[in-house]
Amino acid sequence: MSSTARRSALAPFRIRNYRFQWPSDLLTSWAFEVETLVLGWYVLAETGSVLLLTVLASLQYVGTLVAPVFGMIGDRVGHRDLLVAMRLAYTALSSTIMALALSGHLAPLNVMIIVAIMGLIRPSDLGIRGALLADIMPAEQLVGAISLSRTTQDSARIVGALTGAGLFAALGIGLVYVAIACLYLAAAVLMLCLTRPKKSVATHPPGHSAGARLLRDLKDGIVYAWNGPGMRAALSVAFLANLTAFPLTNGLLPYVARDIFHTDQTGLGYLSASFAVGSLTGSITLSLVSGLRIARLLIGATLAWYAMLLVFVEIRTMPVAMTCLVLTGIAQSMSMIAAAVILMRTASAHLRGRVMGVRMMVIYGLPLGLLAAGSLIDIIGYSAMGSLYAISGFIAMTAVFVRWRKGLWPTHAPANAG
Repeated sequence: MSSTARRSALAPFRIRNYRFQWPSDLLTSWAFEVETLVLGWYVLAETGSVLLLTVLASLQYVGTLVAPVFGMIGDRVGHRDLLVAMRLAYTALSSTIMALALSGHLAPLNVMIIVAIMGLIRPSDLGIRGALLADIMPAEQLVGAISLSRTTQDSARIVGALTGAGLFAALGIGLVYVAIACLYLAAAVLMLCLTRPKKSVATHPPGHSAGARLLRDLKDGIVYAWNGPGMRAALSVAFLANLTAFPLTNGLLPYVARDIFHTDQTGLGYLSASFAVGSLTGSITLSLVSGLRIARLLIGATLAWYAMLLVFVEIRTMPVAMTCLVLTGIAQSMSMIAAAVILMRTASAHLRGRVMGVRMMVIYGLPLGLLAAGSLIDIIGYSAMGSLYAISGFIAMTAVFVRWRKGLWPTHAPANAG
């Protein structure tokens, strides 16, 4: 049985395009993670402001509001070509920070401006790579392919956590950004090696201008993405998780490391890596298991995620906190993979980019949650803020699952298809 599981787990790599997409996504995710940690520590060290730290983290997600537009562009020009262009843009922007740092002209304001520009593009990357994945993979291998694809993000968080902040302290931000720019460039080259998948194009009735067709395509994609209880539930879970769960383990970790656990860049790396190890464990586990009721997994993993967060915000010992973050990461990974599988199974081929664009748009809950968290910490303190987020998120998620229980819990529901 174990050998069968291994063959099943590695089956996506039999597809040529997947053998190029996976390492391209891996290098991009590595660069994302190192960049996020390095810039977060840089701004916190230069300004000493947790509010500016949350502003910086929020700027990375400003593009979530236009993610459906990127999805529509990907549906029209091809998801592979759009990813190439996006990753070349990351290369140019990271090279700008590199040049400013090496010349001694880097300042927090410069970082904020460049991060805001990148934030217009970067949130759409995960959605477009998911749509491309659905284009190139057979339907029966989609769960395994998505799970393996998630390992690119999870392993990147481990690598970034254990090397990013430490390299910043040892080498300085300029030399770290040399490596980041090279990672982005290599990712773009690998993506160019993919064979363009065939595009499924919807026909357009005659007599409409190009602008009218674009607006109608965008509207159709958004309406379609909200069609059916499984898709609505998956999108609701994604929005609420970004609003109330991810702020505690994403943008606020530098603050938690410095002000709660009184540690340095190395401690920040251990905390971030612990969450990533759990997430990677969850992704690998799902790639090895078949026949899961995906919607039921979504319910159980999401509620377990919030229960672990409620414990984490009360912990003040590093080893215990790291263990808790591992368990939190496992639950988070299973929850988000389940939501992605439900969306990709349901979406029509010619609308996948727009559906995943809407999925990325709901990430806008993260900057809202981060900004609110930064203010609430100053008013009521970290523990009270964290408990408020975890409890309110648990209640809201329970309401979502009760509201759409007929489309999520029965074994015969489409969202639970094997």
